[in-house]
Amino acid sequence: MSTTPPSSPDVFQALLIQARTQLLERMAYERGGLVSRADMAADHFDNSFQSRAQIQTERQTEFAMNEHETAELGDIEAALKRIQTGTYGQCTDCGVDIPPARLKAYPTAKRCINCQSLAEQYR
Repeated sequence: MSTTPPSSPDVFQALLIQARTQLLERMAYERGGLVSRADMAADHFDNSFQSRAQIQTERQTEFAMNEHETAELGDIEAALKRIQTGTYGQCTDCGVDIPPARLKAYPTAKRCINCQSLAEQYR
């Protein structure tokens, strides 16, 4: 029987490491290896049978996916750093404890619901 509570930082650390591993594997698979999305986008210009609009759309999609993946990886790394410093589970804006249910649903959460709502209002 495990004595580790389900909201222990160790549990979240394991979840975050697993998420990072899966993200990196997915990125490598989707890129066909270690080729960057920018390189893949450049390859689209070699496809003369495709229309310019289609090439541009695919290129923009790949750049957007790259930005999203980079942000997701950054969020995971930041959460892991908060675990190391002992601040994981505390809102970075107001300092209150983030409920375990929120962390289970969104392990990279850095803000409580109230502060996150405020941050989204001012984007």
